[in-house]
Amino acid sequence: MKPIPGTPPAQVGQLARVTDRVTFLYVEHGIVHRDSNAITVRDERGTIHIPAATVASLLLGPGKTISHQAMMLLADSGTSSVWVGEEGVRYYAHGRGLSRSSRLLEAQAELVTNRVSRLRVARRMYEMRFAGEDTEGMTMQQLRGREGARVRRIYRETAEEYGVTWSSRKYQPDDFSGGDDLNQALSAATSCLYGVVHAVVVALGCSPGLGFVHTGHDRSFVYDVADLYKMEMAVPVAFGVAANPGDDLPAEVRRAMRDAIHEGHLLTRCTRDIHALLGSDGDHDEDFDVDVIHLWDYRGALAAGTNYAEDVW
Repeated sequence: MKPIPGTPPAQVGQLARVTDRVTFLYVEHGIVHRDSNAITVRDERGTIHIPAATVASLLLGPGKTISHQAMMLLADSGTSSVWVGEEGVRYYAHGRGLSRSSRLLEAQAELVTNRVSRLRVARRMYEMRFAGEDTEGMTMQQLRGREGARVRRIYRETAEEYGVTWSSRKYQPDDFSGGDDLNQALSAATSCLYGVVHAVVVALGCSPGLGFVHTGHDRSFVYDVADLYKMEMAVPVAFGVAANPGDDLPAEVRRAMRDAIHEGHLLTRCTRDIHALLGSDGDHDEDFDVDVIHLWDYRGALAAGTNYAEDVW
């Protein structure tokens, strides 16, 4: 039997956990290739090397070319490749994540398809945002109303803190530059947050589309989880940059978000919170170390790769 061509992928247990990685890197207008176990990015200024297994998410913007070898390395390293639009504010697609286990995915699917458990998780998400408030017994309508009041208050207080004028959130998906500096900064900041949260969701093996509060979109769960941190990280960064904008506002926002995400330990918190929401407070590493396939049976999981011709019912 001929050996499988190509470089064999790394063992999952040998890779850095998502919580130990650099949050994200944004690349546009360059050529992305591979040099041994590093990703190279080349443009008119030169070439830089990036250790692939140390990055949680690589955001690929417009005007770049990426090689097949580079994509192989990113996939083998468990780095989430996310294709985004200009200034990083539009999501197009993503590559394979780090986890090889479907344990969290199955828990997510079970919880979201039952009305009682879905409401319970949604209440828990709002409780995480409300800092000490009891959401027990609240309807979704009550939760949305309280969240709306909270968001208005935070926007108003943050505007006063940074001395900027705030009226309302105005975002045109097809015209990023059409908004004022503050709305552009908010769009860029939330885009970075979504990219990192998306990388964690995919890395853990969860479905980005199975949301508890949001629904009907292929990133519903990403928006659910990102909302846990948006008012804490993205909003202050956006208002802070918009208060003293430079020549390249989106780039300034991305750098500020990178620092805020690192200082706020978002990867660790996001991983922990997703496990808690889905009812898994045990060993968070086991999802990455497992790379086995079972067969479903109502009696319990059965080993794959076995001939069951003599199985007696």
